[in-house]
Amino acid sequence: MTFKKHLPNLITLLNLLSGTIAVYFAVKEQLVLAALFVFLGIFFDFFDGLAARLLNVQGELGKQLDSLADVVTSGVVPGIVLFQLLMKALHTKWLDALSCEIGNWITFEEYHLHWLPFVGLLFTLAAAYRLAKFNIDTRQTSSFIGLPTPAAALVVLSLPLILEYSNNEFVINSIGNSWFLVGLTLLLCFLMNAEIPLFSLKFKEYSWATNKVKYIFILITVILGFLLKFIAIPIVILVYVLFSLIETNFYKK
Repeated sequence: MTFKKHLPNLITLLNLLSGTIAVYFAVKEQLVLAALFVFLGIFFDFFDGLAARLLNVQGELGKQLDSLADVVTSGVVPGIVLFQLLMKALHTKWLDALSCEIGNWITFEEYHLHWLPFVGLLFTLAAAYRLAKFNIDTRQTSSFIGLPTPAAALVVLSLPLILEYSNNEFVINSIGNSWFLVGLTLLLCFLMNAEIPLFSLKFKEYSWATNKVKYIFILITVILGFLLKFIAIPIVILVYVLFSLIETNFYKK
């Protein structure tokens, strides 16, 4: 057993470690720190597969370990973050609705659907289901069927960063709306498990003719990131889905 054979699995375990630390911060409502550790975990998630291919040490153990790590980093953490954001949105609405008249205080449980934050945990279930399907789906060797869990996780973890660092009132108010968060959760759950072909950013060769959609997507990603900062993340994921549909329905034909 050489170190070369175990290096990709070590990188995968760093992904799992990052996700585990992110769980701690998400539960403690330190969502910005949770987001940073999820981004770090996704970084490791990209490079473990790359390392395995470069070293030619791909195996079933690495495949299963990768999915187990992703369940935590890109499944459990986003679910908890959505739960916390929904709790915050409902609590803010509750405070705004309080009456100061004596004897007319409205409790959180009476005034709102206090169970609604648990809807955010549907993301975790959908991510786990998508990862299990991915492991047995032979169609997803060079492309994806459904939105990859790390991409969906990026959308969710961008929300606390937008709240912290953006001044766009419309976007901030949208994120603070409980029904927007419920709708986003359900949409991401659907996209992760839908039979939608999505391109991968893995390059077999680098010619413009066969990779024009990927190159244009990368250029748009860079421009949006420069102009919109963290707000660009969910927009980039939307562009990714749209470009995949364009490539599948036009260029491939």
